[in-house]
Amino acid sequence: MAKDHGSQIKNDEQYEELRDKGMSKEKAARIANDSDSGEKGGKADKYENRSKEELYQKAKEVGIEGRSDMSKEELIEALRENR
Repeated sequence: MAKDHGSQIKNDEQYEELRDKGMSKEKAARIANDSDSGEKGGKADKYENRSKEELYQKAKEVGIEGRSDMSKEELIEALRENR
């Protein structure tokens, strides 16, 4: 059971987990008080659903070398390895 950290901390359990991982009190409080912090991402289209040009632009954005010679499948693989 999480301690009650008072009204200044909205999610006491998350706050304690973050502190146990070594985060500062300020950073843990900021995250625990963010109502969206527990939600997962995943809003972007899957790589397979993107065009080769979109994948190329993403590869360019993250600095993948040799992208101009890559197939769509190779771009997907390179982007996944780059995470």
